Amino acid sequence: PHRRPQYPPTERMAILELRAARGWSLEQTAKTFLVTAATIASWMKRLDEEGSDALVQLRQPVNKFPEFVRYIVQRLKRLCPAMGKVKVAETLARAGLHLGITTAGQMLKEKRRWPQPPADKIDEMAPDRVVAAKYPNHVWHVDLTTAPTSLGFWCPWLPFALPQFWPFCHWVAVVVDHFSRRAMGVAAFKSQPSSEAVRAFLRRAIAKAKHNSPRPLGEGPGVRAHERERSRTKTCPKYIICDRGKQFDCEDFRDWCRRKGIKRPRYGAVGKHGSIAVVERFILTLKTLLSCLVLVPCRHEKFQQEITAIAYWYNSCRPHTWLGGKMPDEVYHGRYPANRKPRYEPRSHWPRGSPCAKPHALVRGKPGARLTLEVSFHAGRKHLPIVRLKRAA
Repeated sequence: PHRRPQYPPTERMAILELRAARGWSLEQTAKTFLVTAATIASWMKRLDEEGSDALVQLRQPVNKFPEFVRYIVQRLKRLCPAMGKVKVAETLARAGLHLGITTAGQMLKEKRRWPQPPADKIDEMAPDRVVAAKYPNHVWHVDLTTAPTSLGFWCPWLPFALPQFWPFCHWVAVVVDHFSRRAMGVAAFKSQPSSEAVRAFLRRAIAKAKHNSPRPLGEGPGVRAHERERSRTKTCPKYIICDRGKQFDCEDFRDWCRRKGIKRPRYGAVGKHGSIAVVERFILTLKTLLSCLVLVPCRHEKFQQEITAIAYWYNSCRPHTWLGGKMPDEVYHGRYPANRKPRYEPRSHWPRGSPCAKPHALVRGKPGARLTLEVSFHAGRKHLPIVRLKRAA
């Protein structure tokens, strides 16, 4: 007996599977694998055992993630319930753990499914008015919206249903860079701003962009010389896309654009959904995050702080689906994206050279890493999470 082979649990299961396929008796199976018939019989009696101490175990697939990965995904969903499976996969990829979107969805299937916001769309403009952004600060989108305070938009009867000014709501002006999807500026107004106020807001955004200018475009056949030079020296946009509000569709605004070297403003199609989709998508995110507050601030200065914090988090902490999981700040400044850096591999038997969930990245350290989830919040705001992964001790 001391010279008999000692089979591990997975090989015992393989022996029993072979016995069933061949129709062997206990004696035939025992003779083939140099054990006793009583040993094979004891294996058959303990097939129902589960756990790591089971006598007979199935071979674990190399692509199966450990249970702690499921715990990390579900805990992140509990801490950040507005995240869907796409945003969960992109956020964890930036932290170093690459999961497929379907894998994250399977791990969340026992939880409540939250609706996903619509994906960003390319501008659906008329063929003769299409403007393609080729570098940062090439095309900017500008728009105005209203954000109700805790005192406003709450009564269906007159006169409270009509006023659209402070303290019932704030007017918000936003400007977004098309190429990087970066929020270049946000500003709150107590009432509907005039064209002069909007131009002053754009001047502040241009001045701020000068102190935060992007990296110049590199060499390459797809980059023209004048585009490379403009990206190096200019922070004022070449095109502005907006709607036909009275602040934009006027001679004063068009004259200001000419003085700044901006070509004639491009206006979105009237009544056509998606004609200014890039800035509308940012406004949807802004309003969704404001709705996470228990009370939307009524004080004008406090509300400005809230939307500024949201814009900062949107640029530097939130992966963007249109950008392939990159941050707008990474694209704007030409930084190496975090989701392309070496990743953690929790599957101990996964081959190092095998591809992972997109985007592909090399393995950091040895496979089989055990991880813990750390979630902090920007400026202490629970609706602005910052996700990190660390190796477990």
